[in-house]
Amino acid sequence: MPLLDVVLGYDCNLACDYCTITPAMRRRALSTADVMRALGEGRRRGYDAVSFTGGEPTIRKDLVALVRAAREAGYRDVKLQTNGLLLAHGPNVATLVGAGVTRFHVSIHTHDADAYDALVQRDGAYPAMVAGLDELVARGLAPVADVILKTDTYRKLEDALAWLRARGVREAHLWFVSLTDGNRDNLHSMPRMTEVVPVMRQAFAWARANAMEVRSLHVPRCLLGDDAPHALDPGQGDRVWVVTPDAEFELVGSTLGGSRYLAVCDGCEHRAICRGIRPDYLARYGDREFVEARTGNGR
Repeated sequence: MPLLDVVLGYDCNLACDYCTITPAMRRRALSTADVMRALGEGRRRGYDAVSFTGGEPTIRKDLVALVRAAREAGYRDVKLQTNGLLLAHGPNVATLVGAGVTRFHVSIHTHDADAYDALVQRDGAYPAMVAGLDELVARGLAPVADVILKTDTYRKLEDALAWLRARGVREAHLWFVSLTDGNRDNLHSMPRMTEVVPVMRQAFAWARANAMEVRSLHVPRCLLGDDAPHALDPGQGDRVWVVTPDAEFELVGSTLGGSRYLAVCDGCEHRAICRGIRPDYLARYGDREFVEARTGNGR
């Protein structure tokens, strides 16, 4: 389904320790008029799904009006990407659903309470995130949980999935940490993919055994082996048009995801749909593990 991805602004009510948003970026946001123009242009281009993200979109005072405008413009699917804190207040969820939100993605970051508060750098935030997630599940809204894979979280991935399933969540997306912008110099936050992938494979096996859907972003399919079908490559196949306070672009041509291919990528069975390798990862670790993975000698 063609998707219009609207980054409303970069401000947020959390300050995650791996966030790529800089203090200067937090001051930038799309105006209401900018968003309305994007919604109209998206429909003219044939987009029938829209995603509102940030930063944190729920801190926008005009969010409900924007959601309502999207539905009135003809968007059949309206996704909200959020940290979930303001969803702990049940009426907020009811208002958003009434306005037209059809899907909720909640960034839980990690399931461990102490680790969560340390990661988001806000004491006492964890109960609100959990309450927001529980509110969505209780209303039958089938939230998707986003989990960050970074040095201090990936080893507990299976525990995080078990925690989510026990709360009624049946789908999770795994995001590999990025070393860009505000997180550019936080090198320790990024582990090797070849260290993370064995943990991911165990998690995929657990998910299959427990009727849970788990998808992976930013880890190339060649590293996932038989678990390659779990890879999610936004912008490959269906069109994704991204509108931010700084720029507008088609996701398939963006450097936000993978964009580099090596000589060993030629002839790969996944080449037609793989987004490639992220430049920040290659700058950190080089290309050796991808060469080994393609030639069958990966760790």
